[in-house]
Amino acid sequence: MVNADMRDIDDSKAPLLEHLVELRKRLIRAFLALAVAFGVCFYFADHIFAFLAQPLVDAFGPGKGKLVYTKLYEAFFTEVRVAFFAAFFLAFPIIANQIWAFIAPGLYAKEKRAFLPFLIATPLLFIGGGALAYYVVMPTAFRFFLGFQGNLGGIQQEALPAVGDYLSLVMHFILAFGIAFLLPVLLMLLERAGLVTRTQLVKGRRYAILVAFIIAAVATPPDVLSQFMLAVPLIFLYEMSLIAIWFTERRRAREAEAEKAIELHSEQG
Repeated sequence: MVNADMRDIDDSKAPLLEHLVELRKRLIRAFLALAVAFGVCFYFADHIFAFLAQPLVDAFGPGKGKLVYTKLYEAFFTEVRVAFFAAFFLAFPIIANQIWAFIAPGLYAKEKRAFLPFLIATPLLFIGGGALAYYVVMPTAFRFFLGFQGNLGGIQQEALPAVGDYLSLVMHFILAFGIAFLLPVLLMLLERAGLVTRTQLVKGRRYAILVAFIIAAVATPPDVLSQFMLAVPLIFLYEMSLIAIWFTERRRAREAEAEKAIELHSEQG
């Protein structure tokens, strides 16, 4: 009896060890992809930072403005941060593939079909949010901020942004808009898990609008223009999520009816 119990314990340990070995392998591959991407991005850090600085260059105007650094090491560590920031995006397809390869074997075919669209939509929505921040919001916000340059009571005001502060602001903009644009994925996952229904989301629309403006106020610099430029797309994405959930509900209803019809036919047969 004791030997049987020991065998059961050993058998239960084996799958756990296999999963841990598999997880270790996937983590190593993801880390190597990130390390290689970091090396490449660090080599091109100047070019990447020049791309990130372009909205500020355009806001200053041709031949105007400059970035400064007040600490001897600030420029170097700014390039390191730029490389890490860019490396994550460059390595993300491989990292996402390793995550999928680890969890996919434990899913049924139906669960894989349901989960795969979310995996595809996540980077697309994030890139869309980041692109909106880079091409629309940042240039508009920077022109607004630089509009305060000039003579103030006989004292000349001039914007001299530091490279580290500017990079932090750019990363803040891109990450805030990119993460905020994942709202449809979050809402559809919650609905799929049965935590919310489309009816509840429709009834809570007014609260969603309020939350959108709160998120925009927290995630963007303290100017009304940037907040509106994030809050309005969030409200639009909320409405698009309701439409997408409506379509998924209809599809699941059709699939359920088809399964019932097949079961009924098999019982009659």
